[in-house]
Amino acid sequence: MAQAKGRKRKEKGSAGRVFRGCLVLLALLLVPAGMAAWSWWKLQRPFQGYAGAEKIVSIDPGMGAGQALARLQAEGVLADAKMSRFYLLYVMGGRATIQAGQYRFRGPLTTEQVLHKLTHGDVINQSVTLVEGLTLEETADRFAEAGLGRREVFLDLMRSPEVIADLDPDAQDLEGYLFPETYSFALKTDEKTVVSTLVKTFRERFDQKVKPLLASAGSSRSLRQVLTLASIVEKEARVPAERPLIAGVYSNRLRHGIGLAADPTVIFAMKKLGLWDGNIRRTDLRVDSPYNTYRYAGLPPGPICSPGLASLMAAADPADVPYLYFVSRNDGTHVFASTLQEHNRNVEIWQRRYWRERRARGQ
Repeated sequence: MAQAKGRKRKEKGSAGRVFRGCLVLLALLLVPAGMAAWSWWKLQRPFQGYAGAEKIVSIDPGMGAGQALARLQAEGVLADAKMSRFYLLYVMGGRATIQAGQYRFRGPLTTEQVLHKLTHGDVINQSVTLVEGLTLEETADRFAEAGLGRREVFLDLMRSPEVIADLDPDAQDLEGYLFPETYSFALKTDEKTVVSTLVKTFRERFDQKVKPLLASAGSSRSLRQVLTLASIVEKEARVPAERPLIAGVYSNRLRHGIGLAADPTVIFAMKKLGLWDGNIRRTDLRVDSPYNTYRYAGLPPGPICSPGLASLMAAADPADVPYLYFVSRNDGTHVFASTLQEHNRNVEIWQRRYWRERRARGQ
């Protein structure tokens, strides 16, 4: 009897231990599940751990994913760098990689939203518009002012003709080859990439739009000759419709061996000599420079600015006109003439008389 009671107590104790063991096992199973659920909720919950409306964070080139995510956690963009790395690897897939650059984060974001920006390279971009007619130095100024690099580095790169040696073996620098357009670059893009992009854009536009015009005309002019003429047209023309006309005038003068007498070439010469003060005087027309087309016949040694596509096309296909001269009407348009006598009459009307009358009116 006593032995039977002992066996019952032992069986009861054993059953209790089994039950408690099951509870512990269930708890052990539930804890990871609970932690996983909590971690998943944490990843899905929008998070902002920084003060202010936004946070800008730089991810450096060569930085590993773990380092990048740790930086974002330290900056208050991510709540948990380790869980974010797990999400990146096992949810977004092993091919998803974080791209370097500067990122702007605004307001609370989920981990997925942050990682989407990082893996898609949604970096901060800076737009710069290069208008037609800028010189090499002015182009470097635009990029430096936009915070896209150092002026002196840009100038060093732009003064080296290596990247266009195949196009123009005679080039001394990249003057004329920095195509004017609106560009968008990620902040911290290196200066070499910026300059290479400008030259690449020139190559593409020239090949697409200008080469076919030269081929159809059977022109034997070199790219450098076309580009140099286009740069002068760019500086002279203000009205789009006049670009082919002005190109036609200069082409006629070149064919007849008449000096181009283009004021913009004198200004460029003065700038290269460090003499330009913003005003062109009669004495400046005698400055001794191969770029001075009043003193030296033919095209100057090279481009005097970066012409736009319209001027390049006009230089490649000038208008077939009899004109040898033109003079400004002082409103952006010009009067064209075929003879010197006609031109002198236009100069009297549109320059001398015009300015005399303005002075008389006190304007």
